[in-house]
Amino acid sequence: MSRGFSIGIVGGGAAAVCLIDALARARGGPGSVTVFEPSPDLWRGRAYQVDTETLRVNATPDDMSVRAGDPGHFERWLAARDRATGGPAEFDPWSGVRFAPRTVYGEYLEQTAAAALADLRRQGWQVNLIGEPVTAADRGPDEVVLRSGRGGVRSFDHVVLCVGGDRPQDGYGLAGAAGFVADPYPVLGRLRQIDADDHVAVLGSGLTAVDIVLSLAAQGHRGPISLLSRRGVLPGVRQRPIPFELRHFTTERLRSLARRRRHLSIDDLGALMRAEFRDAGADLDAAMADLAALGREDPVARLRRQLGDVDSPAMGQRILQRAVPETGPDVWPLLRPRDQAEVLRSHYRTTMSLCCPMPPGSAAALLRMFDSGQLANRSGLRSITVRPDARFDALTGTDAAVTADTVVNAVNAAEDRIPAAARPLVDSLVHGRAADRHPYGGLHLERATSRLTVDGRPDPRLYGLGNIGAGALFFTWGVPSLVDRSVDIVAAILDHSAELDAARAADVLVST
Repeated sequence: MSRGFSIGIVGGGAAAVCLIDALARARGGPGSVTVFEPSPDLWRGRAYQVDTETLRVNATPDDMSVRAGDPGHFERWLAARDRATGGPAEFDPWSGVRFAPRTVYGEYLEQTAAAALADLRRQGWQVNLIGEPVTAADRGPDEVVLRSGRGGVRSFDHVVLCVGGDRPQDGYGLAGAAGFVADPYPVLGRLRQIDADDHVAVLGSGLTAVDIVLSLAAQGHRGPISLLSRRGVLPGVRQRPIPFELRHFTTERLRSLARRRRHLSIDDLGALMRAEFRDAGADLDAAMADLAALGREDPVARLRRQLGDVDSPAMGQRILQRAVPETGPDVWPLLRPRDQAEVLRSHYRTTMSLCCPMPPGSAAALLRMFDSGQLANRSGLRSITVRPDARFDALTGTDAAVTADTVVNAVNAAEDRIPAAARPLVDSLVHGRAADRHPYGGLHLERATSRLTVDGRPDPRLYGLGNIGAGALFFTWGVPSLVDRSVDIVAAILDHSAELDAARAADVLVST
């Protein structure tokens, strides 16, 4: 690649770190890489910004490594940090697993990005960090032109959109109300304003809601806390890890089946999963019955039961919690459209419960608060209104109003999966026929390369990584997914650059 090539990366969070690390290890180029990120939380993103150590990642260290093919990368970094700081390593008392504070994981992202960029410079790459948002993009014949917030215009051979996720949506129109916390992060700043005796209503019952409850408890909150949501489903509880490898429900097996047919059915997946359970001596019917009870079983009783099963030798939940996020990104694009619609309509919350279980220590802390009466979980949320005295009335499924002094927003981001700050950029791509919106959110992507597609045709110069591919790939959360997609993107960019160099070399030969 004698001419070199340029890569523009829009966004500087965890996805960008995975991409840059994969690029540095690919030993391609040299060329130039430019990262656009206006936030002061460069490399950390919204999830891993500087905050209280009460907030912890919900995955084991091997699932948090940004280094492809090296699941011990983050764990070794943690050990080195322990030696440097002299701080003791804290392990979950229920599972014996270390769930690092998210702010510490942010340090890991910062240092890994710095090391990868230094490696790229040693390889001859030019590195640019631009503290501006990208507001528009134009797809030219041989380049992508990005326009940034202060009027800058830069052209690139390849562009990767790593725009991250959005903030919680205000589904009840509470913006501007004095006691409404629209975005809880960073909790050190946003929750400190809450009076210790306030009745706090938390909108949602997922992992963000768990963060808020545990953070309030850590800062000594004395008042009642109510989780308010439509279904009242709490996150699952992660069990103590038992080493095993998937044998049937694997990416390789799915791709082999996909080569023989256009789509896979739910029955195809069921057969593979049944074989997986059979070989592990696990009961698939029992596991399916447990999932079917989600939403019907009392959430606190389910939490208590799952906490009690942390050390269970039964492999059913472990297989599902491993298979769904690991193989799911390759399953989703192969499903028939009607099956995708059914998953989104009927099984989305179940899938989230499998993919995103909480640490057992978090579950134990919640259970203590439920048992003490300080914490309540109320489903069937229908409305929230602001009272004349500036407090809030929430109407739940029991028709009983919950009156709260403060409301903290912990609901999911907007369903289109494109953050508000990135919408002008995405709109410019769509209007320029360089991208297509996906009906399930984000943009259409090619599964194998993460290239943006228009009318089904992949563009070798434009890529999406993370939430922006949610509709096309569905499983865009989690570091392992970001790492896998990053490797695919880097390989696709290097292949395309090699093709361009070969074509230019052939043109030179012909002209001489």
